[in-house]
Formats: sequence, C-alpha cells, structure tokens
Amino acid sequence: MPEEHARDETATPTTMDTDTAASVGGGMEDEEYERKLVRKLDMNIVPVVMLLYLLSFLDRVNIGSARLYGLEEDLGLVGNQYQLAVSILFVTYLACELPGNLVLKKFTPRYYITFITLSWGTIATFTGLVQSYGGLLACRLLLGVVEASLFPGLAVYLTLFYTKGELALRIGYLFVSAALAGACGGLLAYAIGFMDGTAGMRGWRWILIIEGIPTVIMGVVTFFILADDPDTAWYLTEEERQFCIKRLGREAEATASARQFHWTDVRKCFTDWKTYFFAAALFGMDTMLYGYSTFLPTIIKSIGGTAWSNAQVQALTIPCYALGAITYLIVARLSDRHQKRGLYTIIFAAVSMIGYGVLLADASAGVHYFGCFLVAMGLYVAVGLPLAWLPNNSPRYGKRTAATGFQLTCGNAAGVMAPFLYPNTDGPRFTKGHAVSLAMVGFAAVMYSILWAALAKLNRDREQGKEDWKLEGKTWEEVAEMGDESPRYKYTV
Repeated sequence: MPEEHARDETATPTTMDTDTAASVGGGMEDEEYERKLVRKLDMNIVPVVMLLYLLSFLDRVNIGSARLYGLEEDLGLVGNQYQLAVSILFVTYLACELPGNLVLKKFTPRYYITFITLSWGTIATFTGLVQSYGGLLACRLLLGVVEASLFPGLAVYLTLFYTKGELALRIGYLFVSAALAGACGGLLAYAIGFMDGTAGMRGWRWILIIEGIPTVIMGVVTFFILADDPDTAWYLTEEERQFCIKRLGREAEATASARQFHWTDVRKCFTDWKTYFFAAALFGMDTMLYGYSTFLPTIIKSIGGTAWSNAQVQALTIPCYALGAITYLIVARLSDRHQKRGLYTIIFAAVSMIGYGVLLADASAGVHYFGCFLVAMGLYVAVGLPLAWLPNNSPRYGKRTAATGFQLTCGNAAGVMAPFLYPNTDGPRFTKGHAVSLAMVGFAAVMYSILWAALAKLNRDREQGKEDWKLEGKTWEEVAEMGDESPRYKYTV
C-alpha cells in the first residue's frame, strides 16, 4: 500500500501492516525466484484449465460438425429445429452461470469442477445415442446446466494464483483452448467422419460419442491434480505457498477480508455502472464468437459450394482457428506487459469488423475465405481481453466473482440468438448473419471505447486528488477495504 494512503500513524500496527512489511527471507523476493514460481504455477495450472475449457467448448459446438454428417436427416429436423437445438443449451447455461460461480468457494474448486466435468462429459457422450428431436433438446438443456459454471469458475480460479499483471495471458490460454477446440474439432470430425456407417451408426453419432469420452476421463484426472488455492497446492513447497500468498497481497486493496466472500461486495457489483457496460459489450462480442464458432464449417462450405467436400471443409477451418490462437497469445502477452486492455480490445474488434466486411462484399471464394481469417484474428482478442480487464478492476473477491459471472451470463445470452443468424435458407452468402455480427461487434467496440475513456479519466481525477475527500476520517485499513472505490486505487485501462 503506497505511503500516500490516509493512515492513522498513531495506531498500533495491524495484522495487515505486519504482513505487508514482513520479508520472506532467503532471497525469496528476488525476481528470478518469482519467475520460477510463476513458471511452476503455469506448469501445474495452465494445462489443466486449458484442457478443461477445450473439452467444454468442443462438446458445446461440435454439433456444428455433426450437422455435416447427417444429424438433421437422422433425427428428422425441419425448419429451424436445428437452430433451436443449438440455442436452447444457453437457456439453462444462463440460468446456472452466476449461481454456480457464487458457490465455487463453498464446494471448493477441486470438488465442484470435478463434478461438473464428469457430468457434462457423460451427457455429451450420450447425446450421440439420441433417437429423436426431443432427446436432443433434453441433452442440450442438461449440458447447459452443468457446463455453465466452468468458464467463470476457471476465470476466478486463476485470480487466486496470479497477479493483475499476469492475468490476461492466463485468461488468454483459455481462449486459445477455444480456438484449439475449433481446430481440433474440425480435425477430429474430418477423421471420425470416415467412421460413417461403422457399427450401423452415422458419422455424426461417432463425432459426439468419441469427442465426449475424453471429458469423462479428464473429470477423474481433475480430482487428483487440481488444487483449491495456494494453501493447498500440492506442487508447491511451504515456502513457495507463503510467498505465493504474499505476492498477491502486494497489490493494492488485497487485504485478508478482500479475499473472502461477502454479500456486501456482491451487491456493490450490481450498483456499479461499469459492470453493465462490460456485460453489454460482451453480449456483442459473443454474438460473433458463437456465430463464428458454430457455423464456420457451414460458412466455408457455402464459400466453396460443391467444389469442397465435407472433409475438405473441416480441414479448412483449422488454419482460421490457428491464426486466432496465435494472435491472441501474442497480444495477451503484450497486454500484460503494458497493462493495457482497452486499446488492444478496440483495435482487434476493428479487425474482425473488416473481416465481416470482406465476407459481405461481392468477391471471389478466395477473398471470402481470407475474410474468415480476419474475423478469427480479431475474435479471440476482442472477446478474451475484457474477461481479464473486468476482474483486474475488481480487487475484492465477492465483487469480482459476481461481476465475472454476470458479465459472462450476459455475454453468453448471445448464444441463444446466434444460431438463428445462419439458417440454411440464407446460404450461400449468409448476408444477415454477417451483417448482424458486424453490427454487434461495432456496438461492443463503442461500449469498450467509453469504458476505456471513463476509466482513464477516473485515474486522472484520482491522481489530481479530486476524490481525496473520501479519505477523510478513515484509517489506512479502512481505505484498503474500499477496494476499487478507494481514491488510491488505479484502474487498469
């Protein structure tokens, strides 16, 4: 905590003062030691959360690949029944997302994430055995219930181990997982598609079954390798656990109380205008995310017409997702290094908008395929960075948990709408889908621009002492407990 904080100099040193002042000894505060610790955290946390989200995203969107291998014909889907089957998942997903995030600490991440992983893996696998439209709808509804808490839970989980300056890259790994899921989904569907007719089952059934089984296995593995927090991290020594906790405590307003769940903080989330701006903007970006991720095979097939087989279409999705993943990793690292979220988000939203402009233009198949690359290049940056930007500016656990859950709930509401943007009747140009996606990304870019400017102004006002009246009569501890409302708190922009 900086010295300029309002502080009762005559008060007896508090526990927080002692903790903050305590040195760890033995050279543990050396930068090289901290870098080694972060690498150790990465090796034990990042592969687990990446694989969990990859499997989650794959099981959610592989219905797009299944569509190419006879799902609609076998189940007798007509009209917009396929679109309804895709979107209905988000009805239960939205209803369970925020409540699930609030109980994460109560049930502990290890038990809770293991339970939901085993559950959705089982449901995803058995979706490949449904015999009717009603059975498909039931499976999709149940899948939404158990998958809802995963991403917001993982986003909050990462804040228990990483500092603000490290968070965007780690959240970025989750979105790289989404890109890899798209690429792997296309590659797997390409390979599994050759099983069409094996054991008397169509290719779409094998796609859903084979892609669901690894999730069940991962659920079992998660129980044994996931730690709840630094205190219970089996892969850290006792000294490393203590240092991990202390380095998180270096950040402003990172008090012992701030790390606990308080309903007062939850209520403050819903009285903060910034929460609603982040949520509304994510809705716009997620319209692109779900429309693109679910219908990219359909879009590419329409570009090539009869010239490209289903197998070729699946293969052509892979480079798009790969570019999106690589771009996000590079930009997330730059964002963490410079501690800039808004600028990169707005720039890459514009890149995706240009991509949709290319898809809308009257051009050749090659140019339209290039447009798919531009959309992917901006998509994961524009969707992913704000998911680090909001928790970066919510230092108190209760507010951070509620805000992240609410942001994702509103964003994922786009998943209800997105499937109806690309009906088969709109092919091969899909003008409505591309135009609506373009407009929603533009709307989100405007919202993020307002947030960027407003947070920068708040920082300037605080630097100039315009909010120092809030410090009157408060001790240093009381100021620290104010979280992002403290005049000494600097927002990440």
